[in-house]
Amino acid sequence: MRTLTPLAVLLLLAASNPGLADDVQPLIDFAEAGEAQFEPTSDQVAYAIRDGGLDVTIGPGGESYPGLFIRPAGQVWDLSRFGRIEAQVTNTGDKAFSLSLRVDNPGDWRKKPWNTESIRLKPGESRTLKVIFGYQHGQKPGFKLDPSKINKLLVFTTKTKHARSFRIDSIQAAGPVGEKPGLKPHQVRTKPMDGYLFGGPVKIDAAKQVTAKNGAAAEMIDHAGRQALQVSLPANKAAHEVVLRPAVGRWDLRNASEVKLKVTNTGDTPVTPGVRVMSDKRHATRTAFVDAPIPPGETGEVVALFEAAEPWRGQTGTVTKLHAPGQKGTGTKFASDKADTVVVVVKHEGDASVRIDAIMATADPIQTPEWLGQRPPVEGDWTLTFQDEFDGENIDLNRWNIYTENYWDKRSHFTKDNVILGDGMVRLLMEKKTGYENDNPQRKMTDYAVGFLDTYGKWVQRYGYFEARMKLATAPGLWPAFWMMPDRGEEVGPQWVRADTGKGGMEFDIMEHLTRWGPYRYNVAMHWDGYGKRHKSTGSTNIYIQHDEDGFITAGLLWTPGSLIYYCNGKEVARWENDRVSHVEAYPIFYLMTGGWDNSRLDDTQLPDEFVIDYIRVWQRADLASEVDGYQGAAAEAAAAQP
Repeated sequence: MRTLTPLAVLLLLAASNPGLADDVQPLIDFAEAGEAQFEPTSDQVAYAIRDGGLDVTIGPGGESYPGLFIRPAGQVWDLSRFGRIEAQVTNTGDKAFSLSLRVDNPGDWRKKPWNTESIRLKPGESRTLKVIFGYQHGQKPGFKLDPSKINKLLVFTTKTKHARSFRIDSIQAAGPVGEKPGLKPHQVRTKPMDGYLFGGPVKIDAAKQVTAKNGAAAEMIDHAGRQALQVSLPANKAAHEVVLRPAVGRWDLRNASEVKLKVTNTGDTPVTPGVRVMSDKRHATRTAFVDAPIPPGETGEVVALFEAAEPWRGQTGTVTKLHAPGQKGTGTKFASDKADTVVVVVKHEGDASVRIDAIMATADPIQTPEWLGQRPPVEGDWTLTFQDEFDGENIDLNRWNIYTENYWDKRSHFTKDNVILGDGMVRLLMEKKTGYENDNPQRKMTDYAVGFLDTYGKWVQRYGYFEARMKLATAPGLWPAFWMMPDRGEEVGPQWVRADTGKGGMEFDIMEHLTRWGPYRYNVAMHWDGYGKRHKSTGSTNIYIQHDEDGFITAGLLWTPGSLIYYCNGKEVARWENDRVSHVEAYPIFYLMTGGWDNSRLDDTQLPDEFVIDYIRVWQRADLASEVDGYQGAAAEAAAAQP
């Protein structure tokens, strides 16, 4: 009579007892499995079945991700009744290492049809390595795995100079259908109700969420049928603080560009209230104060903008780091998607009291300066050298390319149909629509169609002021940008030579936006010395801005020898003065891609979406002009032929 292992007993019970199967389903009995179900990724990997488990040894070597594939006895595991796969693993070696579990669907490996999670194991430590279907890399949303078609697992580690070993005691399916990762308190995000953090329809627990400091006292009261906070301010200090926090986690203020405080002076002496917002308990907006003290009995408002108190400034010396930070005291690291504190500051003389009526996250439009779009933001002998108002019936192909190689994502294709003119604007439309790259049936077919514009090979300029007025896309997972790359001309060779960011060249990201950040934040950056081991970059991902009354922003770059100054709506937002600033002519690019380094998963249900460009205008200063500026090749001949 054959003796069954404990796992085999579980398998037998699961097959005969549907109730038990709903709880867990063991995926493999190591003692009963055939050799065809195991496949090492290379000769570095060895395995042995012992005592109902699987012992795996990884030898030292050059493989990037050595591990072991585990397959079902049939074609697939149908785990449609479950929400996750979990493996009980133990580090049987003498050094700590990271161990990963990958769960695969059939399909093109280049599209990454899998979910992966990792844990770190100390010597002798046993843990559960868990993959929730549809989540990966720290339980973030990932590939939408089909649980009914799991065709293999991969248990693997990273490249190693030392031997590693681990044991797998069991692998099973568990959890409910559609399981989602449990949120830790700091991962919880609360969106303001009607914009209110406090007041209006929002009710808070003052005992848990409010702290009055240095002898001040805060009491929740009812005022006009709504919560308000009555604060008594003793004469022991000239200023006091009252701190408000979310009930749990943090606030998500991505759809705001500022926080507005409404406060009433309920005392007998004037008060000067202010407010600031913080994220990660240490990154703060500037503290904004009312313009003039509030008299007794009067109500006032004060607005704390998310934008930096001092525009970001880059390092002046030689940059050696891959991602060089800016100068201390410039820019901001405040992150509006994880705001955790609002600090109300009240300056006063003697005893005083105030009533905090409301704290709101808002995004009021701004009035842009009258000169915006008419000239550069600095004085000089400037000439308009390139402009497109996009008010024709067709894109001017003497200026623009609508096709190029897609280096930036693997799922979109450029098509003329998604470069749409109308109402004096051009729209780069992103939609879920199958088609061929660059409208060429000989090229790759992808599932998302989008428009593209650049002037590569047609128009360049070295130095000057480059400006565009734009409205950003908002669907999760999109990546619109206005940027520039070098172009040394066709005589130097292929594009990778012409656009080399080494040898004095540089990539300029004038406005690079990830929709996950919300519509009031973008990135400015400079990249140079290629994109390999010598690659360098500097810039800021925390450029907070406001929109004009039509929902547009106007972003610009002033490029002069040794200097780059970035503007939004006529206001300086970043500056880098350094000898490494590019001296190679460059061309503008507008694109709308999916993905990005810090973005959300693409949400098909919110497509189509669009990146709208109202105009692009470029000026050159007389003393900076040179023969490299202007139209190139056939485009130059076409421009010369125009009346």
